[in-house]
Amino acid sequence: MKVASFLLLAAWAAGSLAAQKPPAEPKTQLELEQEKVAQTRVIPKEPPTVVTADPRRLMFHVSPLSARGLLSRQTRDALQALFRMTRDMTIVKLRAFVAGSGDMRRVQSLVSEVFTERRLPLPALTVVQVGALPLTGAQVVLESVAAARKDVNPHGLAFISGQAATSEDYRLTLAPLAEKSLADLMRAVRGAGADAKDVLRVTCFLTSLEDIDVLRARVARELPHAAANYVQIQRAPARSLVECEAVARLNAPVGAPLRTLNPDGLPASPHYSHVALVGAPKIVLTGAQMAFQYEEQDVRLAFQRLDRELAQVGASLRQTAMASIYPLSGGLSALIRKVRAEFYDMTRPPASTMLPFEGLPALDASLAVDVIAVPDASK
Repeated sequence: MKVASFLLLAAWAAGSLAAQKPPAEPKTQLELEQEKVAQTRVIPKEPPTVVTADPRRLMFHVSPLSARGLLSRQTRDALQALFRMTRDMTIVKLRAFVAGSGDMRRVQSLVSEVFTERRLPLPALTVVQVGALPLTGAQVVLESVAAARKDVNPHGLAFISGQAATSEDYRLTLAPLAEKSLADLMRAVRGAGADAKDVLRVTCFLTSLEDIDVLRARVARELPHAAANYVQIQRAPARSLVECEAVARLNAPVGAPLRTLNPDGLPASPHYSHVALVGAPKIVLTGAQMAFQYEEQDVRLAFQRLDRELAQVGASLRQTAMASIYPLSGGLSALIRKVRAEFYDMTRPPASTMLPFEGLPALDASLAVDVIAVPDASK
């Protein structure tokens, strides 16, 4: 009896305490919606390391610059602008140039979030920090490679190395350097059998934005159909430089999956070709592969990892058409040339642009590299 009485008394006390507890306030509509989103949200995936595409269907776009908000807001705005430009196309590669002190890793997160929200396949991604962009307050610009639903480049594409014009005087006005870089670029375009109207994208890397309006006006006048981008590669460069690279539509069949050439009037180099002509029905675009630290084995490991990623889709670095290399120190150039020769087919080295940049998403990274390669047709 005593036990039963005790249990009854405990139950009565618990009921009294529960009665004294104020009822929970009903959840607001916003709280209910937030719970629903949290329950259904898909965790964004990592961007793919390699993406395969048909070069005959590729189109090139550059997001407009904006000074509204900080890096996250500008990245979202840039992506929305690219979606409007590409419409029903599939974006297969993004290259982001980030200026300012924002966390570059946020760009990858936002790309993954936005594409996942739209239920779109993620593109390969390269993110690089630059010294400045040609709009005060702008922190990011995105270059897009998108696949259309039909052929727009029936004979394939030409990838043209950066055409460098330099001076050791860092105070030099860049207008004459820009003139030389663009003249050499057009010499390479014509050597590829294309013309000014066939240039689809041009990216100019500069050590100063002081003469940017002159350069912009000339590019708009001479390359009217090209998506154009301009970035200052470092905040405090040691020399003056303008280096413009391009992609152009071919006017005639290549006659091979991949050919490289050095047009007359341009200095030949044993390290790279000025032009790579791609007639293959498929190409592989990679995201950036980073190296960490500054020793030879560190650089070699980055190229080995990139080669393994390419092997998964039947390609290799020996079939590279275009390589973009982003070291954080000009002193790495000789080491990079030595190591990459182990992986390239040096009887026909790829087109390439290699310039020192301001930073990379990993604090201990020393360089990054991405490539466009042609798969082995037999695989």
